[in-house]
Amino acid sequence: MKPIERITLLYALATLVYGCDSDRRLVDPGVSKSLMADASGVPSTEGLASPRWQETARKFITQSALSGNSAAATRVYAYLSVAQHDAVVRAEDAIGVNESETDATPGNGLGSGGRSRLEADRGAVAGASAVVLTYFDPADAPLFEDQVQDQANAGPGLPHPDFGRGEAVGRQVGAEAIARAKTDGFDLPWTGTVPVGSGLWFSSAKPPRPPANAQLPGMRPFFLTSVDQFRPGAPPAFGSPSYLAALAEVRGISDTRMAEQVDIALFWARGAGTSSIGGFWNTIATGWIEESGLREREATHVFALLDAAMMDAAIGCWDAKLTYWFIRPPQADPAITLIPAIGLPNHPSYPSAHSCYCGAAAGILSGFFPAKTDSLNAMVAQAGLARIYAGIHYRFDVETGAQLGRNVARFVSEVDRSGSSAVAGR
Repeated sequence: MKPIERITLLYALATLVYGCDSDRRLVDPGVSKSLMADASGVPSTEGLASPRWQETARKFITQSALSGNSAAATRVYAYLSVAQHDAVVRAEDAIGVNESETDATPGNGLGSGGRSRLEADRGAVAGASAVVLTYFDPADAPLFEDQVQDQANAGPGLPHPDFGRGEAVGRQVGAEAIARAKTDGFDLPWTGTVPVGSGLWFSSAKPPRPPANAQLPGMRPFFLTSVDQFRPGAPPAFGSPSYLAALAEVRGISDTRMAEQVDIALFWARGAGTSSIGGFWNTIATGWIEESGLREREATHVFALLDAAMMDAAIGCWDAKLTYWFIRPPQADPAITLIPAIGLPNHPSYPSAHSCYCGAAAGILSGFFPAKTDSLNAMVAQAGLARIYAGIHYRFDVETGAQLGRNVARFVSEVDRSGSSAVAGR
């Protein structure tokens, strides 16, 4: 185990710098004032449409039953983000730069045709987002449409014509995303059986329930060529010396669990009533997008790769879980105590899903923001420790999960750079 001083440092890093359960937007006070507003009346960073729609999605997730299901929540983020980016790319390709819209006011920073591009991008994001979120949350459709109108009216005068053109493109892309979601296999019922034997997972629910998200290996990935593409090797054999040492570590923590460890476990749980682990990483991305002054196309590219990679990592994670069916620590040693607010997830132990998500997120974000790599690695390490502190995972669960997620992220980035990406517009 790492010394408590190191644990406390990492906890402070996560809580003070990277947000909290409220998922509020991160704003760097050092952002240049030149980025804060332009002559169009739409601030360059605040005028980005995608972060606001991501915030809207996080609020929806937080208030819905999806907040207790990270896989279902990540699926929403993935479809939203991929649609946003594809819509921006398609709108720019279809509309191009309108040279009559020079917006030549000195110091506005937009350049020839810049206002046209800005409005087309914002309209594309708004149209795609409203359609996708309405599919997942039809009860709030009027709120989504109001948000589209608010963004259309953000500039001076009447809505810019290229906002409307971009919006039309975005709505078409959103409809295509919904068509894919309806046939991606996520909603198909699991028809398998839970194997029985020594060292194998069993449902501790009363009455026993099928493993949560067992349908994931049947879902169509965004990037992976097969669900078992990065399937890890088997965990240590049940009862082996290496297994018993890992189990003893969890038991030792359970017997002496400190307040700092409980706090870390609770912070990273990201369960019911939060925007999920995917929402946490989207909040991190938003802060760094704003800090870097990215344009809409660049920002949506970050969100799209981030969320698609996390979704594919979840698919690969559950393929491994349902291949090895490995027992949870408290099931092997009933003396291991749980943190009541976290409980015992109803699916096999190996590998850790949280670490799969976090490894994928860190792998993608370190590619876009290499200066943040050390912070990202620290967060992945702490997220893994959090699951050990909670008594629900072995160390080999979290190490393998993080590596699986990083493998997915590396593959997603390679495919994207190759130009054959499922996400448009490198």
